[in-house]
Amino acid sequence: MEVSHTCIWVSDLEATKAFYIDAMGLHHTWDFIGGDGTTSYYVAGEGGVEIQFKYNEELGGKTPGGIDHIAIVIENVDEKFKDMVDKTGCKVVRSVFQNDAIKTRVAFIEDPDGYVVELLQHLD
Repeated sequence: MEVSHTCIWVSDLEATKAFYIDAMGLHHTWDFIGGDGTTSYYVAGEGGVEIQFKYNEELGGKTPGGIDHIAIVIENVDEKFKDMVDKTGCKVVRSVFQNDAIKTRVAFIEDPDGYVVELLQHLD
């Protein structure tokens, strides 16, 4: 058994692409338009688990609900955090901190729709 993807509604697909692909560095895997005109746009990182972004201009923006955060493993959280803030002007939820109990460095930012994104670095 494996996790395939997480699906979230977005209010502006182009802003979402700029955040997750251009700034974050994830890559587009595939997309399709459903019978109701809703675009499903998928991105992934190296691990293969995808995030599906659903967008339908006629339905308007959706607000984040029931999702605490999306976690993305990063090689260097300090660099990526600064890069994301500089490139996107995203809201900082919590600046970089280290959790020695679970050997991680972490930061939390918001994407264009207000979803919280955890930048997570595993320490050896």
